[in-house]
Amino acid sequence: MGSLFRSEEMTLCQLFLQSEAAYACVSELGELGLVQFRDLNPDVNAFQRKFVNEVRRCDEMERKLRYLEKEIRRDGIPMLEIPGEVPEAPQPREMIDLEATFEKLENELREVNQNAEALKRNYLELTELKHILRKTQVFFDEMADPSREEEQVTLLGEEGLMAGGQALKLGFVAGVILRERIPAFERMLWRACRGNVFLRQAEIDTPLEDPSSSDQVYKSVFIIFFQGDQLKTRVKKICEGFRATLYPCPEAPADRREMAMGVMTRIEDLNTVLGQTQDHRHRVLVAAAKNIKNWFVKVRKIKAIYHTLNLFNLDVTQKCLIAECWVPALDMETIQLALRRGTERSGSSVPPILNRMETLEDPPTYNRTNKFTSAFQNLIYAYGVATYREVNPAPYTIITFPFLFAVMFGDLGHGALMAAFGFWMCYKEKPLQAKKIDSEIWNIFFGGRYIVLLMGLFSMYTGLIYNDIFSKSLNIFGSSWQNNYNESTLRENKALQLNPDSEDYLQYPYAFGIDPVWQLAEANKIIFMNAYKMKISIIIGVFHMLFGVCMSLWNHIYFKRRISIYVEFIPQIMFLTLLFFYMVLLMFIKWTTYGPSPPYFGSQDPEIVKTSGFCAPSILITFINMMLFKTDANTRPQCDPTMFAGQIGLQKFFVILALMCVPVMLFGKPYYLMKEQKKRASQGHQSMEAAAENGAAGGAPAPAPRGHDDDITEVFIHQAIHTIEYVLGSVSHTASYLRLWALSLAHAQLAEVAWNMLLRKGLKSAGYQGGIYLYVVFAGWAAISVSILVLMEGLSAFLHTLRLHWVEFQSKFYSGEGYLFQPFSFEVILDSAGQTEE
Repeated sequence: MGSLFRSEEMTLCQLFLQSEAAYACVSELGELGLVQFRDLNPDVNAFQRKFVNEVRRCDEMERKLRYLEKEIRRDGIPMLEIPGEVPEAPQPREMIDLEATFEKLENELREVNQNAEALKRNYLELTELKHILRKTQVFFDEMADPSREEEQVTLLGEEGLMAGGQALKLGFVAGVILRERIPAFERMLWRACRGNVFLRQAEIDTPLEDPSSSDQVYKSVFIIFFQGDQLKTRVKKICEGFRATLYPCPEAPADRREMAMGVMTRIEDLNTVLGQTQDHRHRVLVAAAKNIKNWFVKVRKIKAIYHTLNLFNLDVTQKCLIAECWVPALDMETIQLALRRGTERSGSSVPPILNRMETLEDPPTYNRTNKFTSAFQNLIYAYGVATYREVNPAPYTIITFPFLFAVMFGDLGHGALMAAFGFWMCYKEKPLQAKKIDSEIWNIFFGGRYIVLLMGLFSMYTGLIYNDIFSKSLNIFGSSWQNNYNESTLRENKALQLNPDSEDYLQYPYAFGIDPVWQLAEANKIIFMNAYKMKISIIIGVFHMLFGVCMSLWNHIYFKRRISIYVEFIPQIMFLTLLFFYMVLLMFIKWTTYGPSPPYFGSQDPEIVKTSGFCAPSILITFINMMLFKTDANTRPQCDPTMFAGQIGLQKFFVILALMCVPVMLFGKPYYLMKEQKKRASQGHQSMEAAAENGAAGGAPAPAPRGHDDDITEVFIHQAIHTIEYVLGSVSHTASYLRLWALSLAHAQLAEVAWNMLLRKGLKSAGYQGGIYLYVVFAGWAAISVSILVLMEGLSAFLHTLRLHWVEFQSKFYSGEGYLFQPFSFEVILDSAGQTEE
């Protein structure tokens, strides 16, 4: 439990390992996850370290595994999760076997892929040729049609159709081009050939597979008729520029039919070969998918071990590795056992040596956490990592954080929705973790599932206190107010009053929380709830800040800062208590002293009048007058401006005493340090005189002690800033807790507006149309309740609660200037690698 309330005691150790046992020992320490190694070669380039070749080999193995993983994912083959325990780091000699296995798999897969790509390219060419032979037959039939004679005349000219009494034959090329390039292709042909070519094209209905990218592409078949070799050359260049594929196409119909039959036969043969190739590839990938997760773990562990060994130093003999590391003092024995296991595994006869080292360096901060406390600890770390061994606010935040949130979010219905969501995430914890959902927002919610659960439960509690469930109240114990008006009075009057000093009130409060009758009080409900929640906010805030100041005492005692107790803690606690805790006491005195107002003052005893609500003084005005040494001049003549005898004198004494605490906080520590330095300087001067009297002749004189004026100035400036911040912060921080009241009021009003504007109208509708209307209205009300009142209002209350803890609470005792303990842990390395992949 000590680690929960204060960080673990850490020690700096020096570790001596035999070269042959170093790998196995570091492997055991990685499984343990309790050692943070320091880099003893900070000036050595990463490429000049001892184990750089091993790290490169691991990088190459990782590259091959990523290639295999990419191919497995592309084929949609499931990769088996690691059953049971994660495999241990393999021995160095096993690296050769792993490298050979990965090399064989990669080469085999690349060869299969190359063959498959070549077969697919051949298959694509045959398929395109098949479509060309089919489509061109239609083109040739159209060209032979007498009705197409006009187009031929346009192409060649009337005199060109006959040459030497014989008809000229047109040359042609046929091919395939991407469908989206057809318009530009046609324009280019027209312009480059000046309209002396005849283009026909037809779309291929089914998409074709690109062998390089495996994408589905749409293409079109085209045939171009022209005359002369010059146009033929020009047409071929244009086709090449547009990456159109040209295929040989016979002129005679019989030759085309014969070629088409040969193409179909070759396509069938290719389909058979392609199927066999894909089956072989699938078998290779399925076999690899069974072990790829294990292989990744093994390679990453090997790489992490060699990275860590690169942080070590070699001794002069090159046979021993020297490391420095931070370890928790309580785990020294566990680490020794792990080192012993590593030595036995390696077969070394020389045991490792782990020595403690003395150091003035600040150790890292290490707080042991579990799945419940880790979320709250991360909230603290988001502000700053605790200074080594200072008080850890996390265990107290487990209670105060959801409670302050609930004060702002108090609603039994909305709290139940939030608690149900948190409980579902906690109940389905393992299945949800196994899914590894790749969503940042979801991971934030899931990481804080226990915070969400507690915030929901605490909100249900404060909702019962406020007697608020979806802006309505529950009458569980029966109201303490009763109606004494007759039915005619109730019908004739829109607003009526209930007198607390009469039979309307049963003279005892509602058993738990706010009386449900206040839900019906339209005129003064907000006034009553404002006064109640405002005072509750200040009371909670003052106690929260007092607790924070008391936590600083724990730090002063632990670090043996005795002077800080006298010149910091005591003045701070006195300043806060004499002013703001006194204000809280006035609230309780007001609540317990003053009762309901009597109806007629002339017929009442003056003593009773003074203690009535009519004469109850304002706490705010009383506090302002206290600070200004004034009395309330606007007090009614029949009322007493004070709450108890001697109040004015006591208040003046409190203010004077609180103001006297300010110079103590400001000058106390600098004065003490100056006094201590003068004392040390006088002792040093006396020792120098004694040395001069007893020194030998010719001896060098002792140097004069230097002053520490700069240190005193720095301390004084720091103390001045700290004092000003605390004094002004006490006022601003107390006012800051009013956000508890403001957000609680806003949440209640938004819930009431949502009810009155939507669900109330739906519930008042009658008939079957009313049922349909209620169904629609309820859907809208539920959507607004979840999206705005639970999610948005919940996020707002969460952020305000975070601010109250970081600024108002932790600023009293928490410096947060440490750095986090980051041990060498296989679990952390594998988790971060898994998140990077996703």
